[in-house]
Amino acid sequence: MHSAVVTAPAAAPARPACRVAARARRSVAPPPGRGSVARAAVDAPGAEVPPLSDEVAAILAEQGIDFERSGLKYLPNEARLRALDRKSAKFEKTKNEKCGSHMWQDVAELAALIREGKTSWADLDLDEVDVRLKWAGLFHRRKRTPGRFMMRLKVPNGEMTSEQLRFLGDCIAPYGADGCADITTRANIQLRGVTLEDADHIIAGLQERGLTSFMSGMDNVRNITGSPIAGIDPHELVDTRALCHELNAAITSNGAGNAALTNLPRKINIGISSSRDDYAHCHINDVGLKAVRDPASGEVGFNVELGGYFSIKRNVMSISGDTFLTQEQVVPYCIALLEVFRDHGARDDRQKARLMWLVEAMGVDPFRAAIEQRMGQTLRREVHLAYDDEWVRRDVLGVHAQKQEGLFWAGANVPAGRMLAADFHALADAANKYGDGSVRFTVEENVVIPNVPEAKLAEMQAEPIFQRFPIHAGPLLRGLVSCTGSQFCPLALIETKNRALEVVRELEAQLDIPATVRIHVTGCPNSCGQAQVGDIGLMGAPAKLDGKAVEGVKIFLGGKIGENPDLAKEFQKGVPADPAILVPRLRDLLISEFGAVPKGAAAPAGAQQQQQPAGAGA
Repeated sequence: MHSAVVTAPAAAPARPACRVAARARRSVAPPPGRGSVARAAVDAPGAEVPPLSDEVAAILAEQGIDFERSGLKYLPNEARLRALDRKSAKFEKTKNEKCGSHMWQDVAELAALIREGKTSWADLDLDEVDVRLKWAGLFHRRKRTPGRFMMRLKVPNGEMTSEQLRFLGDCIAPYGADGCADITTRANIQLRGVTLEDADHIIAGLQERGLTSFMSGMDNVRNITGSPIAGIDPHELVDTRALCHELNAAITSNGAGNAALTNLPRKINIGISSSRDDYAHCHINDVGLKAVRDPASGEVGFNVELGGYFSIKRNVMSISGDTFLTQEQVVPYCIALLEVFRDHGARDDRQKARLMWLVEAMGVDPFRAAIEQRMGQTLRREVHLAYDDEWVRRDVLGVHAQKQEGLFWAGANVPAGRMLAADFHALADAANKYGDGSVRFTVEENVVIPNVPEAKLAEMQAEPIFQRFPIHAGPLLRGLVSCTGSQFCPLALIETKNRALEVVRELEAQLDIPATVRIHVTGCPNSCGQAQVGDIGLMGAPAKLDGKAVEGVKIFLGGKIGENPDLAKEFQKGVPADPAILVPRLRDLLISEFGAVPKGAAAPAGAQQQQQPAGAGA
């Protein structure tokens, strides 16, 4: 009935309540008036609601859909028709029935009902619990941890204060063994073990401290990544922190939720890169903004890249958006892009609904023209640069001199990105005692403590938290990235984090490895662990051992990051994931491809040596 993609732009228009849980609720009680913020946000003040066409109104009446309650409110009529089409995706029908933005207020009402004993999570509507709560950042793991939720936050540029860290530790501490957290590949934090009856108080506590969980899941913009050494990097062209925070505030209405931008065709990842290192991994973001200096004018702005993403059916690097943005244009450009994507993206096949598909359907130039129309200005074409040197991406782990004289940053390895309640408190204490009271998380699932005076470096490195999270980790551990895996994720085909740590520690015990080797482990083809980015990638996949089905992996080789990125290629499939088999297989690869030698053996002539990153200090 209606085309999947509009190529011509239209005019812009359970754990039962117990004493432990009760203590947690008191410790994160909502501040006065906070509930009214979330409730008002559902109406997206200031956003225009396009008038209903007769055709749309007739379909709404026929299907019995309440327009004010639906996710159709801020869509133009053509997009409404595509969302209402009988061929639209299942999730579109769920959004048509009720927009996920209503969960920003409903979560408090549901939590109160559970606390009062009037209902339980198991009695709630399936779509409410397993789908719409994701708009509030709550992900029910029915298959793995029924009655418990993962709560995903928004942490722009991966930057957090010691107060925020302590609050997160307080949130998960009451859940005992069920309570933990993960640093993600978007330099974000996911809390685990959360119960619905506590969720509203945690959300209120987050907002009181300048954080939010709203719009962190489903068809929303995900955490905005930048540089973990922004503002302290001797080689940066621009400090990405302010832009990341300003853009996040514009998209989320300062964390309260923005109903006008919460019904996208699919999720959007945005990365803002500050240097030639590209710590944001722009090549695998839907929208990548890479800082460049215009050689003609000397102005620092951003070249735009579009469409990078991973999925079950397609893995693709971003392409040039042929656009150069000034720093002042970044936020209005991204908002206009989101509106174009919202209004023109496909809503029938979710495997063909990411931004790249729209850019390809429209063409780069018409896509840019649609954004220009929204912005009301003409955009410059991208700046072309040619370097006469090769820039090797710097490792932020270890101790490095900042551009501020006498100050250093320390990058610590968080093995597989997993944190416990006590870790948040210990990092907060270290940040206050030795730095400026802040930390930055990285897309490699590690942490940076900035602004440490040289005189405090030795004492800081002796702290117990940095024995657990080593500042000078081994060549495999420092490069290890892992998704959640089957411990919590229902989509994962294999257990990832614990097995990955066992494998890399055994390999480090067996081999002398001359340089960091980045191993990325992901539990399924959705590739949240970004297997295609690693020097070595391991992706959960079917395998057989002695004729029986077992957990297995595909092995990828050759991923490159930084200035000249490339995706790893599939090298071998059907390898059993049992460390007894996987370790020898990876050992052979490390020897043949990465210059490793068995412990005690002489290194071969010309073996690659571990590079000391630019700016490395004590």
